[in-house]
Amino acid sequence: MATQKSTQVPDVTRRSARSRRAIYDAALALVAEAGYPRTTIEGIAARAGVGKQTIYRWWSSKAEVLLEAFLDLQEQAVEAQGQQDTYAIPDTGDLAADLKAVLRATVDQLYDPKFEAPSRALAAEGVVNEQLGREFVAKLLEPSLQLYVDRLRAAQEAGHVRPEVDPRIALELFVSPVAQRWLQYTAPISYDYTDSLVDYALYGITPR
Repeated sequence: MATQKSTQVPDVTRRSARSRRAIYDAALALVAEAGYPRTTIEGIAARAGVGKQTIYRWWSSKAEVLLEAFLDLQEQAVEAQGQQDTYAIPDTGDLAADLKAVLRATVDQLYDPKFEAPSRALAAEGVVNEQLGREFVAKLLEPSLQLYVDRLRAAQEAGHVRPEVDPRIALELFVSPVAQRWLQYTAPISYDYTDSLVDYALYGITPR
């Protein structure tokens, strides 16, 4: 008696998703272990257990692989925390406390080994790779900065910030020093440091 051959079609979508996940994990791991300069497409492919052609079918460079892997890593972090809005800044009615809380969370992420190596690599590569730099700003920095703008505008509406203040400029008073210190390794970033930035930005440095 002849047996009927299976007509089940392989799930290409699921296989592609598994390959992408393996490539993301491999790229992030290699950058953390060997550094960005020593990370290669060949190394990522070998670590992920895929062929180089698979990677080049989806990305044109290791920088693009790392950027997408890092974006995915952040999405996973948000999902793990059960947040609906990416890194939403709380609005408790106390602007200083809310800004201090979110900056402390930023410090924790900056020094988290999972995030530190890839984010440093992307920031550095974005300086010399113009296309990557634009994507890094548009996909990673701008969404976060807009959350600060929204929170400061809410504070303006509540009368906690002067109406003539430009929120986009104001946020640089506490965000930019953190980024500069972290990128240049000038000094450690502590909670006391970020708390002081908020106090100085909101209340100034002249006698009250």
